Amino acid sequence: MREKLILDTPHRQVVFTIPKMLRIFFKFNRSLLSELCVCGKEALLKYLEATTKKALTPGIIAVIQSFGSRINFHPHLHVLVTEGGTDKKGQFHRVSHFNDPLLCKLFTLEVFSLLLRKQLINQTLVQKILHWRHTGFNVHSKVRTESKEETERVGKYMIRPILSLKRLSLDKTQGQVIYQYGKHSSETESMDYLEFIARVTSHIPDKGQVMVRYYGLYANAHRGKMRKTESDPLCPLIIDDEDPFVPSKGWAEMIKKVYEIDPLICPKCGGTMRIVSFIDDYKVIDKIIKHLNLTFRAARPPPPQAQL
Repeated sequence: MREKLILDTPHRQVVFTIPKMLRIFFKFNRSLLSELCVCGKEALLKYLEATTKKALTPGIIAVIQSFGSRINFHPHLHVLVTEGGTDKKGQFHRVSHFNDPLLCKLFTLEVFSLLLRKQLINQTLVQKILHWRHTGFNVHSKVRTESKEETERVGKYMIRPILSLKRLSLDKTQGQVIYQYGKHSSETESMDYLEFIARVTSHIPDKGQVMVRYYGLYANAHRGKMRKTESDPLCPLIIDDEDPFVPSKGWAEMIKKVYEIDPLICPKCGGTMRIVSFIDDYKVIDKIIKHLNLTFRAARPPPPQAQL
């Protein structure tokens, strides 16, 4: 895979998860798993276009996983995608910033659209789920690779087997199969051997069903076209000047309107500050707060006219 397929550019592993309420549709109609894969692909394409204002074609390897840590039915996607894609001229544009909340919204709309077309759900259920505090949809794209070796290692993880025999044991006195699902030896689950067989066999794909799919720059059709034009599919023309990520200034305008203070004005020199990046990892935020000895108590209350 590393020598014949992977581009020499950074990749992201993006994990797409759906709510428990909707998983039953994919359990009894396995063809929907393939269409769920398309939902993840379309969400990525729309995200790249929304953030760069260009129709880019990335390299995508999507793996359909139907199992959770307890060998339970938990359909989700592991997608390996290039950080960026090629435009119509064949030039590769880098996109190193991934906004998980925005990507999750796009994926949510794609899944709802799929299930509505299949007439498996209605608009009432869609609105109900969207009004939940936690919809159950989730996207995680924090795993990043910079070399082909790292990308290959993540790819091997994505196609890992359903279970590990090292985690499996048998309690002969009770006639129970014991499976260690967590990192610690105490995190185990006991089950009847028939239930164990049922769990394992429930993940066997239908005849002819493909669980690993290739899109964009990694699709066979695209790579075949590149060979016909005598171009190397593994060496696209890469543009190093990445299109800058322009965050929305709506939050700054709202703070200025409510508290009558511009959060982008430096309190020390009075100059205008520019946004370098957004930090949404709570562990990193906690370290910064602790290092700077920051508190959440305001130095002075907001002006009277701003109080509600």
